[in-house]
Amino acid sequence: MDGRHTGPDEADRFRALHHGRPPGDPLVLPGPWDAASARVFADAGFPALATPSAGVAASLGYADGETPAAEMFAAVARIARAVDVPVSADVEDGYGLAPRELVERLLEAGVVGCNLEDSEGGVLKDASRHADWLAEVRSSAADRLFVNARTDVFIHGDGDPGRAVERAALYVAAGADCVYPIGAPAGVLPLLRSGVQGPLNAFARLDGPSPAELGELGATRVTFGPGLQRRAAETLGDIAAKLRQGASGGVRTV
Repeated sequence: MDGRHTGPDEADRFRALHHGRPPGDPLVLPGPWDAASARVFADAGFPALATPSAGVAASLGYADGETPAAEMFAAVARIARAVDVPVSADVEDGYGLAPRELVERLLEAGVVGCNLEDSEGGVLKDASRHADWLAEVRSSAADRLFVNARTDVFIHGDGDPGRAVERAALYVAAGADCVYPIGAPAGVLPLLRSGVQGPLNAFARLDGPSPAELGELGATRVTFGPGLQRRAAETLGDIAAKLRQGASGGVRTV
């Protein structure tokens, strides 16, 4: 597989971006869906990027969750190769790969971190077994990958913040570098912050609280999922509609 190999130095560089951040100044990680968008974000000055699986899937013509593993890793490798800043990759639930193979594929793709979710087919996994699996991933990766453990309590569970904190504690104990309670309402972030050890990833919406506001509520880092890709697609749709209208207006009949 093409791509640039990464090592502990690059992962440590990425890891350091998550620590010592004052309230209101979270690490903002835009989500590129291809090499071109990655270059736009890197050129804008963002110190690191985090690919969204749904955004990459859309760029490849797949529905969210339906991208073949080989295509996802290839797309991620193109993104990582296109920029000089660290890239973390959302690889869903690991595609059924054994921890060692998953780590090898991520490193071959040239990324320094990964998102790993704790649900499959819209159903939460057993938290203890998932924590054991995360521990194997962390062991195989050593310090070469930043592991962001996503918990889906708020999108596939009952939305109980206490349950999210319990699952987060298991994942941190297993070696996760960060916890991502995706879909958690902004008002719940202070409670999660008080119960979660280490960095906390918050999901941001373009029409919701700003990254700074999420940081004030307790977020260490902020990601957007496929939000930026979808906004770009909407903008392109508007441009296409105007072009189509202009083309139709320019047709002459004889």
